[in-house]
Amino acid sequence: MFTGIVTDMGEVVTVLPRGGLMRLQIACGYDAKEIMLGASIACSGVCLTVVDVKPNGTGAIFDVDAASETLRLTSIGNWRVGSKINLERALKIGDELGGHLVAGHVDGLALIISREDLSQRENQSKASAIDDQMTCFWIEAPTNELAGYIAKKGSVTLDGVSLTVNAVEGKRFSVLVIPHTLRVTTLNARREGDLLNLEVDLMARYAGRLSDFNKTQDSL
Repeated sequence: MFTGIVTDMGEVVTVLPRGGLMRLQIACGYDAKEIMLGASIACSGVCLTVVDVKPNGTGAIFDVDAASETLRLTSIGNWRVGSKINLERALKIGDELGGHLVAGHVDGLALIISREDLSQRENQSKASAIDDQMTCFWIEAPTNELAGYIAKKGSVTLDGVSLTVNAVEGKRFSVLVIPHTLRVTTLNARREGDLLNLEVDLMARYAGRLSDFNKTQDSL
């Protein structure tokens, strides 16, 4: 279980197809001694299991395997050597829940429809631009079913980042990203036409399932 609060940006250093699997080696700033074999790490929102780990300077390189279903539903199949990804270690009992409860089970790929950088200060220099802008993304959910779980002021996870939904129009919704989040995640590199790993809110999913179940029971 995760919170959607990114704690490091990793870099893919090796991509090795293995039949129906893809083995990835990811460099990160985490201490290798603190990463156990079998540990779960959210990689741009995808919960993956560490199958090997070794020190890399002050950080580590860890190995994960992505299965065919994961490759089908997520952006992992498009990752290449040098790809930057958002990382989050699994939540520990007693940790601060800064975002919302995130399973790391990606529902599908959402499409960026538009990006607008909203400057908070006129006549700013390029060097300071990212420190003074709020960015609005309009996103399209991959299916009507998933769109039904996305509500204004609700939570959504995009590439492993916990965000609040600003507005909803059919299958499309918007999120506002603050300067800090742009600095410490990969979202600042995302543009119109890019695909993001989407996980809808767990509570919304269970509420929707309960509603559907009750309707089915009422019709019997």
